[in-house]
Amino acid sequence: MKFQFSRRSALKQLAGSAAVMSLASFMGASLESSEKALGRELKGRIKHSVCKWCYDKIPIEDFCVAAKSIGIQSIEYVGPEVWPILKKHGLTSAMPTGAGLGIEKGFCDTQYHADLIKSFTEVIPLAAKAGYDQIICFSGNRNGIDDETGLANCVKGLKPLLKVAEDYKVTISMELLNSKINHKDYMCDRTAWGVELCDRIGSDRFKLLYDIYHMQIMEGDVIRTIRKYHPYFSHYHTAGVPGRNEIDESQELFYPAVMRAIIETGYTGFVGQEFIPKRLEPIAALRQGVEICDV
Repeated sequence: MKFQFSRRSALKQLAGSAAVMSLASFMGASLESSEKALGRELKGRIKHSVCKWCYDKIPIEDFCVAAKSIGIQSIEYVGPEVWPILKKHGLTSAMPTGAGLGIEKGFCDTQYHADLIKSFTEVIPLAAKAGYDQIICFSGNRNGIDDETGLANCVKGLKPLLKVAEDYKVTISMELLNSKINHKDYMCDRTAWGVELCDRIGSDRFKLLYDIYHMQIMEGDVIRTIRKYHPYFSHYHTAGVPGRNEIDESQELFYPAVMRAIIETGYTGFVGQEFIPKRLEPIAALRQGVEICDV
């Protein structure tokens, strides 16, 4: 099943910014700045990844080259049609797409269960064949459904997929998103709700994607939450708060401390950069983000 993943209004936010550049400029200034940054080797305590939707104006082949030159090993939120391109460039996808109906139509609403079960049953074996061990899923919007009913519905929809996930050793990871600004009415918008869902499902093949940006908006208390609930988290995302832009000193989170907290939990997976470049040209901003997280 072909699945087009696109964050809402991404192109609107990118239009007219430094992200809209010519290919010559991208391959020139961007790669040159990235190569200069490689005067030192990355420490290797964090495995670096990036979400492609934030760089939609850059062709995938060129983006693979640029990402790899920075030291990034993974490109996320790409479906099966892109996986061979990643393989060609020696890259993986720490959080691939390919299954589901998008962010708003998820497991908390039973009207979507049949299509979701069919989709994930088809795509999980493809992900495993490609060498991937995770795939993203979403709770979907509430549409008037209360928390308890939403939990019960998610369990009902996800349970049939657990045998497939366990057989193929692929973890289904539900993303925590904010419902305050970016994803109005989204159900899985608090860590406690997601943790309760994990407990009810009771399988190591169902986890949460802890998006630091989204949970800073909804809850704050990021480092304590990571320390307390890290066994439930299979992946992490970054972005600056407010604005979802660069993760430098222009925003309220101090990402080096957050990264150190993640490392201290024993986490050995990937951290995905998911911010929209605003102040720097895109690849320079991505390089900066990797350097900030390379603690």
